[in-house]
Amino acid sequence: MQLNKHQLHRSQWTILYYLYNHGASTAVDISHYQGVEKPTVTRTIARLEEAGYVEQVAGKDKREKPMQLTELGTTVYEDVRVTIDQFEQEILDGISEEEQQETIRIMEQIRNNILK
Repeated sequence: MQLNKHQLHRSQWTILYYLYNHGASTAVDISHYQGVEKPTVTRTIARLEEAGYVEQVAGKDKREKPMQLTELGTTVYEDVRVTIDQFEQEILDGISEEEQQETIRIMEQIRNNILK
């Protein structure tokens, strides 16, 4: 839907989001964040690298391969963020800040109950 306008899949967006907000990270870090297997993240990172959105940087050792956003990747993230922010404003129209916060609190409690 909103990501299609930018030729991105949700899995690609979540990696761009993670790298933008957490800086250089490994596929393991990202897979833990997304709750998916490392090979899935590795394939998605490869596609983002081919598109020029991410690049490998030096790690603590040779086995570690942290990735970071390129200048293009940062620009794409910021463009997509504008689209998402506008969409969020539209869908939350008429819902007060207090109601939004209460919904977030309830959803977090549901998530915690599921993870017990």
